[in-house]
Amino acid sequence: MQERGLAAYLAELIGTLLLVFFITSVLVLFLSTGSQAQFGSDFAVIGLVHSFLLFGLIVMFGVVSGGHFNPAVTLGAIVIKRIKPLDGVIYMFAQLIGAVLGAWLTKGLLLDEGRATHYGAAQVSGLLSGNFAGSIVEAVGTFCLVLVILAAVYSKKSLKDWAPLAIGTTLGFIVMVGGPLTGGSFNPARWFGPALIGDEFGGVWPYLAVSAPTEPPKRVNPSASTPSKSADPKPAS
Repeated sequence: MQERGLAAYLAELIGTLLLVFFITSVLVLFLSTGSQAQFGSDFAVIGLVHSFLLFGLIVMFGVVSGGHFNPAVTLGAIVIKRIKPLDGVIYMFAQLIGAVLGAWLTKGLLLDEGRATHYGAAQVSGLLSGNFAGSIVEAVGTFCLVLVILAAVYSKKSLKDWAPLAIGTTLGFIVMVGGPLTGGSFNPARWFGPALIGDEFGGVWPYLAVSAPTEPPKRVNPSASTPSKSADPKPAS
């Protein structure tokens, strides 16, 4: 169990800030809005940005803090006793603060462009039956991501030199698949920052891994020009 200090806490804060900033920025630029947003958005580009971004951040900050940038990963490290609980709690607070700052930076730079997508806030898609289905998608994706991280970084038999690439490509893959369904969060901090800044929590349950059989609220399509379209219950993702 490694000792953590101020440098590690700052690395988690800055790393999560950069993670959320670049993710929310690419969502603002490449995510379509409206009732058919899932089919007009370029999730291949969005997924590749996730892959390269996380790969780079782990290389930059991994030696200092372990490169978590995700409360779910930190919780997993606590469970297998790779980090002290107190350090883990501080990590999580640093990640949440970094996520809020990253989303705030996106809003400051892309104020008008980001309004339609709530500055990258994740939302459960109308393609799913509701929040319960969304929670399953988020839980499966988060499980895969955390499992790859724990296996690649903490296993004695793993090829640790390949860990950044394995983790980055895993995130990119699950975002390409899960992005059209839930926004592809798979990270409570990545969900929380844009949700707070964009005032769009998108159904809290799926992103906190809490299953609740409730339906997502009906949303008004801001780009609709006729009354029949404005009541479209499908949210933009």
